[in-house]
Amino acid sequence: MSCVDLQTEDRLEYQFLPNRTGITQFRVRAPNDAHIALSPSACETTPMYEIFIGGWGNSKSVIRKNRTKPDVAEVPTPGILSDQDFRGFWVRWENGTISAGNEGEASPFISFTDYENVPIEYVGYCTGWGARGSWVIEQREGGAPIAAAYSRPPQNAANVCWVASGNGQVPPRAFVGGEDNGETLYVCRSMFNGALIPGKLVPSHGNGYVAWGGKENPVYEYEVLCDFGGTWVATAGGNIPSGALPGGQSEDGEPLYIGRVVHDGALTVGKVQPSHGCLYIPYGGQELSFKEYEILLQ
Repeated sequence: MSCVDLQTEDRLEYQFLPNRTGITQFRVRAPNDAHIALSPSACETTPMYEIFIGGWGNSKSVIRKNRTKPDVAEVPTPGILSDQDFRGFWVRWENGTISAGNEGEASPFISFTDYENVPIEYVGYCTGWGARGSWVIEQREGGAPIAAAYSRPPQNAANVCWVASGNGQVPPRAFVGGEDNGETLYVCRSMFNGALIPGKLVPSHGNGYVAWGGKENPVYEYEVLCDFGGTWVATAGGNIPSGALPGGQSEDGEPLYIGRVVHDGALTVGKVQPSHGCLYIPYGGQELSFKEYEILLQ
């Protein structure tokens, strides 16, 4: 991973970088109005989205579509930016949902879901309305920002390492979660339909899988749990033992945990959703639920 340093002047002119990963993570120092553009082209065009962080005198943030009002989303964010120190943020887009959040937090502070799924290939950065900005943008080799906006663990998951990867690749020291027909399965997680979902990485398939919407959903960009020495303990229903490792978050903001169960001869990893009182695993094209399972502890 490398970083791109940008300086933006007070003139609302975007500097565009290629990005097809669905996510960008950055740190910015500016008194107000840090603007992000999500565009199919390396220019302002239609359709496109803009996220204004710390606009209107650093008092609120909005999402705007096609450079026209009314804004499609608005939230108060007083003092979110600083001209004295860098503040970290992430912006992601997937299946028509645009969202932005603070560095180190899985839950967004603003989001919008559009009926039109715009193909985003470039991200622009700029400042204006009396503001200049200094930016540090996380970047993969080849110019695509690393998919790690949610790589910092949720609260109460100290010293946990999630490593961004994709296409079946297994990072060094990946944590083993299960086994299927002699193949080792690893613990992974991925963004899917606005949720950050724990699941299984199957290297021979070239992807991971997460359970959502009654289906086993393949994911080709994911994060893998690494350098971890946790243990599995038996539990049932919505009973979440003390020390259970938070592995993600539902689209409604509920913490999700990492569980596993033996089914059809395979030891398969999935998501524990406490409010549903069960573990869900992705298996055989389906999302299967189990009342008794093992859960991962720190």
